[in-house]
Amino acid sequence: MRIRLILTLLLLPACIYAQERFPIRGRIVDEKGEAVEYVHVGIPRLGIGTVSTVDGLFEIEVPADTLEFHHVSYQTGYYPVSAPDNDLVIVLKESELPPAVFIGGDTKEKYLLRPGTRFVGAQGGFNARDGIDKGKEVGSVAKARKPFLIKDILFTVTSNRIPGCVISINIYRIEGEPKEFINILHRPIYVDVAFSDGRQDFDIQPKESILLEPGSYFISFSLVDCDMDAVRRFQEMPESERNPTDMELYTNIYFKSSYYRESSLAGLEYIPVNIGISVKGLEYQ
Repeated sequence: MRIRLILTLLLLPACIYAQERFPIRGRIVDEKGEAVEYVHVGIPRLGIGTVSTVDGLFEIEVPADTLEFHHVSYQTGYYPVSAPDNDLVIVLKESELPPAVFIGGDTKEKYLLRPGTRFVGAQGGFNARDGIDKGKEVGSVAKARKPFLIKDILFTVTSNRIPGCVISINIYRIEGEPKEFINILHRPIYVDVAFSDGRQDFDIQPKESILLEPGSYFISFSLVDCDMDAVRRFQEMPESERNPTDMELYTNIYFKSSYYRESSLAGLEYIPVNIGISVKGLEYQ
């Protein structure tokens, strides 16, 4: 029997929802005018967010405030919202990458992160039934005691009935108190997950050299895209004709600390379980 993972988030003050919201639609491009894919768009402090399409298109309803645009390869963009806008164009500037750091000395192969003990009979993951919560994110916490070079990120999807599903792999350094999550990637890692009732095992070998300094890290994946036409067809379908697992992606659940984000740019909430991400590579001695 499947036990769905239910995660309760803190409620935002009611006054936030009482504010008038303006519909904002637009496109995100780089300085060459080319579309920037899967940009996180929203107002982080209000927990309002979405993810742009692969063509850089987005739409969102927000109160009068500053809209932010986040992508690991670009500098954060800002736009003050004071009225509706149906044709907004946001230009993002590429981030300047720091020089590569090389470490000498001996290394040994090691798992930095393993899933922990499996919660037998429990599964969790994402659903795209409403089609508006792209950016949901969940993962696992790892501690690097010595410099560590990531070579493989492994995880398993037990079933996926979200057509056109794309997830992004994210790595955050955890700093300070209250905790701050700083994305350390320079280039995004995207993974296409096939529509299938069967198990899919993934071994992602990042093209970017990801060297972790000693410290704590949150390693996660996030739902960034799906077939929105399929979502709309599902929503128009009579309830009696819907498959109960349609528009859902499942993974096994394990006992080990993690964090969860309900939607793009919302706050990360602590949870005592994770979805079974493993990380292996080279530890410097």
